Amino acid sequence: MLGIIESYYDAFNHGDAERILSLIDEGLLHEPCQAMPRQGIGAYREFLDKRLRCYKERAIDPLVLYSPGITHAAAEFILEGKYVKTDEPFPPARGQHYRLRAGAFFEIGGNRITRLTMHYNLADWIDQVSA
Repeated sequence: MLGIIESYYDAFNHGDAERILSLIDEGLLHEPCQAMPRQGIGAYREFLDKRLRCYKERAIDPLVLYSPGITHAAAEFILEGKYVKTDEPFPPARGQHYRLRAGAFFEIGGNRITRLTMHYNLADWIDQVSA
């Protein structure tokens, strides 16, 4: 049986927004890499819809670590993707492929993800899709 974070990445790798959202708490705090935080499942749904529209991505071999009591988790993985639709204010999409090391931090409560904080090298991603 998969843990909640492994289930999140399995759903992410299948582009299954509804399954992802079923793992998210209504009051989720989402802190994307180098962008303003957003609060609530509605705001995360908007982010996720745009993400799935503009990018085709996979988290390759996520390594997930849980705290005692499973209240926090961390994951490290390679984010492999294809930029398929322009996401303003970033460079135009032309089907560029990219590969980045990424990390995420989670808080878990009531068997749901209550906080998701993402980290990756945005400058490296911009270089890859601008080449």
